[in-house]
Amino acid sequence: MDGNEGPVVPAAGPGAAAEMIRALSVLPLAGDSAGLIEELRILEDLKSAAAAREARVTVAFDLQQRHEQSDAGVPADQLGAGVAAQVALARRESPAKGGRLLGLAKALVAEMPRTLAALEAGELNEWRATLLVRETACLSAVDRCAVDEELAPDRGTFTGAGDRAVVAAARAAAYRRDARSVTERAGRAATERHVSLRPAPDTMCYLTALLPVAEGVAAYAALTRSAEAQRGSGDARSRGQVMADDLVERITGTPGGVSGVEIQLVMTDRTLFQCDNEPARLPGYGTVPAGWARTAVNSSQDSGLNIWLRRLYTAPGSGELVGMDSRARLFPPGLRRFIQARDDTCRTPYCGAPIRHLDHIVPWHDGGTTSQDNGAGLCEACNHTKEAAGWSARPVPGARHSVEIRTPTGHSYRSTAPPLPGTPLSAFAEPGSRRRHDLRHRAKTAMLKRVRRTYAAAAAA
Repeated sequence: MDGNEGPVVPAAGPGAAAEMIRALSVLPLAGDSAGLIEELRILEDLKSAAAAREARVTVAFDLQQRHEQSDAGVPADQLGAGVAAQVALARRESPAKGGRLLGLAKALVAEMPRTLAALEAGELNEWRATLLVRETACLSAVDRCAVDEELAPDRGTFTGAGDRAVVAAARAAAYRRDARSVTERAGRAATERHVSLRPAPDTMCYLTALLPVAEGVAAYAALTRSAEAQRGSGDARSRGQVMADDLVERITGTPGGVSGVEIQLVMTDRTLFQCDNEPARLPGYGTVPAGWARTAVNSSQDSGLNIWLRRLYTAPGSGELVGMDSRARLFPPGLRRFIQARDDTCRTPYCGAPIRHLDHIVPWHDGGTTSQDNGAGLCEACNHTKEAAGWSARPVPGARHSVEIRTPTGHSYRSTAPPLPGTPLSAFAEPGSRRRHDLRHRAKTAMLKRVRRTYAAAAAA
């Protein structure tokens, strides 16, 4: 070996990482408070180092996939297709989050090496490294490297700094480096205005509007003035309640905000007619209490709206919807509704996005039928991803409708339709899953017993 070369370090591989996880699961806890705090700090450093390692692995995987796709004859403008989705599946995240993680990894490895070094050393956690990448996204690669060098996160620049301090430092450095790009970024932000809806606890939801600051302040001021006027007239509701109710009525144009929009509550006949406590399901939101579902139906009737009752039949003892086949190339409206009620959200594991496309699992040109078994609800991005080279899917037998997705690396992932209201989860345990659960439960129980013995010994001392 050349005297200038360092020692040969064997490749760690997935086995070494798995061994580290096993070692952590049996590591005894420290017997004093100082030792426990020190371990917490070390574990945080370990998490940061693991995040840095994930970034390096992600970039290496992206390069490897691009080489393999190029060798397979994939056009240059399509190289890298499906990489983000594979990263997401491996990290148990949504495909959208997978794209952001891939972009973060590329920025850290290729353009911000000092931020990556700080992450490896525990000077930054993954979120604060993400903030630095996000705030320099408008810069060129050269300017981003320069900002990374100026901030020098690996020198302890952000020791004791919170999220706001990190963001402020990154923004100031980016503005000094390229004020025009930062200004243009602020101008483009107005084109990203949108309205979104996400669930909140207790049958509530967050209706969020991302607006330019002038319009947002004006809308909030109008709602505030209206609420103050109504409160001054003797309205017993709080200001926040008045503003929320006023917002809904202004948008829908209907007192109380009730309109004729179809919301498709899914519930059992026992819940609807016999006051059973089995929860219902509201597409786009999730599980809702049985009483709330009945109240929603009754209040709609009281307001004079038409209630349409569509019956869904399930196979006895399985909870699997009984559907129909079609000879058509496209899914007919009845079958589309059927699959949307069964799948609820995109069937790609960990995605959870609203269903935008209904697609054949086995493609039509490969002999796939237009049926409930060969149909799955997907978001637009996942539907395009499954068409990339090396991806395949097939229905597999199971208590509920299941799909096996195979990626170009040969890894497979199981997607199972969510249980319908009234279906016990225990009936759908996959073969061997019960035993794996029992083994994990026993391991956790043994760990808890060791912790209790430690506490008992400390108390006795």
